[in-house]
Amino acid sequence: MTISDAESTTETRTPEIGRIPLSTPDVGALEEEYLLSAFRSGWIAPTGPDLTAFEAELAATVGVRHAVGLSSGTAALHLGLLGLGVRPGDRVLTSTMTFAATANAITYCGAEPEFIDCRSDGNMDPALLHDALRTAAGRGRLPAAVVPVDLLGRPADYDRILPIAAEFGVPVLVDAAESLGSLHSGRATASMGQAAAVSFNGNKIMTTSGGGALLTDDGDLAAYASYLSAQARQPVAHYEHTEVGFNYRLSNLLAAIGRAQLTRLESMIVRRQANRAAYLELFAGTEGIALFGADNPHPDNAWLTAVLIDDEVTGFSAEELGKRLADHDIETRPLWKPMHLQPVFTGCVMHGGETAEALYATGLTLPSGSALSPSQLDRVLSVIAEVLCGGPHR
Repeated sequence: MTISDAESTTETRTPEIGRIPLSTPDVGALEEEYLLSAFRSGWIAPTGPDLTAFEAELAATVGVRHAVGLSSGTAALHLGLLGLGVRPGDRVLTSTMTFAATANAITYCGAEPEFIDCRSDGNMDPALLHDALRTAAGRGRLPAAVVPVDLLGRPADYDRILPIAAEFGVPVLVDAAESLGSLHSGRATASMGQAAAVSFNGNKIMTTSGGGALLTDDGDLAAYASYLSAQARQPVAHYEHTEVGFNYRLSNLLAAIGRAQLTRLESMIVRRQANRAAYLELFAGTEGIALFGADNPHPDNAWLTAVLIDDEVTGFSAEELGKRLADHDIETRPLWKPMHLQPVFTGCVMHGGETAEALYATGLTLPSGSALSPSQLDRVLSVIAEVLCGGPHR
């Protein structure tokens, strides 16, 4: 039975009250305590002891020497690229399956993104990356950087990507905006490459309300990013600037929230993993529906759980399931629309594209947040179960 068939039934169900979002901030008394303490300390803005402590604690959590707290994950990408030497006229290879911030940050440098298709887990295809770099080397115009993305928190294939980039002498900036807490071969994804960017946006695995960080073992790169983030002010009594800087520093108050969140990071990941396990149990044995990225062998933070739906088998599409859930005030979202399909990046070079386009057409992201209550999760599961069984529309 298709969803349309199910909608024609005469049975009805009174929907629960209250919207169920995809991923909301998971904050409470501990975050309030840290924030109030920072407020009462008098260090309101722009920086202060909580920011210094947060950077040290974050670096220790990830396993790198340096962390630079910034206003967003996008700012971290931008400064990371500048620190790696990306300049106007350069090209940067990145994943097509990502949020626009990845490609936008490349354009902030005056460079042009060049997109690489993904494998079935949504992450950059190393074989296509190698082909692109080999072609670029043959033309004598290697890209200035490679930016792989850990889609929905699942690690990219760094066992292959990093050696391939090293073969051609191209630095790697990891877009780990979605993967804080994920591991690849026992290492944090945010410790991979020359540097990595993470995000603390409100929907991420942990939040500072708004914010991000650049993580690296390179002290010079960290110092340069910190310098640029504070308007590139020279260390003199008057205001002296020898290059253009940015107002990208994370505030002391928001860093205090981040410190509280860091202490809870592991438990928040466990809750998201439990949500994923519940979805996996629901879909077990259902033909035509697969958990997105299940073939990725590395432990991830379960930031967002998504499914792939073969409508020829199920009788309903990802879009139709999303509409059914929306009828019950449950938020879903398609997988990222690939960057090479975005009007703003029309004309950029694309390597492959078919896999990303197929994932976009068949993927649906489900409510996954660690703040999701048991009753909310039960409500989501109940509506999906009705769809799987061809049950009532409302």
